[in-house]
Amino acid sequence: MSNEPVRYHLGKFPPVDLEWKKLIPLIGPANAGLARYDGLLAAIPNADILLSPLTTQEAVLSSKIEGTQVTIGEVLEIEAGGDSASFTQPKREDAEEVLNYRKAMKACVSIMRERSLSQHVIRAAHGILMQGVRGKDKNPGSYRVEQNWIGARSCPIEEASYIPVAPEHLQPGMDAWGRYLDNKDELDTLVQLAILHVEFEALHPFKDGNGRLGRMLIPLFLYQRKLLSSPDFYMSGYLETNRDEYQERLRAVSRNGDWTGWCIFFLRGVTEQAAENEKRARAILGLYDRVKTQIVDLTHSQHSIRALDLLFQTPIFSASLFTDNKLIPKPTATRILAILRDAGLVVTVQEAKGRRPGIYIFRELVNVAEGKVVI
Repeated sequence: MSNEPVRYHLGKFPPVDLEWKKLIPLIGPANAGLARYDGLLAAIPNADILLSPLTTQEAVLSSKIEGTQVTIGEVLEIEAGGDSASFTQPKREDAEEVLNYRKAMKACVSIMRERSLSQHVIRAAHGILMQGVRGKDKNPGSYRVEQNWIGARSCPIEEASYIPVAPEHLQPGMDAWGRYLDNKDELDTLVQLAILHVEFEALHPFKDGNGRLGRMLIPLFLYQRKLLSSPDFYMSGYLETNRDEYQERLRAVSRNGDWTGWCIFFLRGVTEQAAENEKRARAILGLYDRVKTQIVDLTHSQHSIRALDLLFQTPIFSASLFTDNKLIPKPTATRILAILRDAGLVVTVQEAKGRRPGIYIFRELVNVAEGKVVI
């Protein structure tokens, strides 16, 4: 096998020779799985609150594919103001990247209430993604004007595994991508999404953050095309689990023109992730219903459901965040927090000291979001 870098497939997008016979058996199950998951989403009255931990977990896994080393628990604890000795500067920078991913996703959804998904939305998301983190010196919100490449850290271009489109062809390439994004006449929306994702990664339009943006594109496109009632579809678990194949499938499109092989991999991923996302969402709903009964019985407060929603929105939190919220009177919030702690529903992560508030964790929810007992 040649050690030459794989180069961008100039002039070969969009593909004209997909092997639909191979794709059709996978299209039905992928669309059906997505529809089942969306049926569950549509039935959740406060999905943005209940699925907030899964959104953070998606940000963690998408960033992990790029090499970050931080867990959902660490991200949420750092966000809450935790200052554990284990939170090194690199760990904090990793957490900042994850939190930026979450902010960028939220901003995109807000923009898309007024305008369609487009290059403008993608550039705005990139600006947020790079804010104050390691890529802040890499022209946030602007396409690159020089050649980039993918390979081992600090390797020369000759040793790259992949070389994206040359800068002079980048804007025409993104314009072609934008036209394909707006095309409503494709035979299948999920196949169109598979091609949009791989083409974005192949163009690699920014100096940094391309992988995370390309994965963010997946739920945003599904939301825009109304295959999802909210953009809460988490694909990075599948892509992280199959990272080597993911990266090889991406390269094979440019190297061999194997668009069909990529689409097969992607459609299988949608089917698998739809089932996994449904399982996690159902586990969170079940936990919500069970804990709701407990909190109502424990607190006998008209504010018990608001307290519950705060736990689900921010499962690791400082005492001040909980007691200073504007939804519950402070004396009531203070009393409820003490009851939850005494009942073991929340556990102290960091004791209060001086002016520093204590930090608490709703452990069961973090474990559900992780998909395993980690805390």
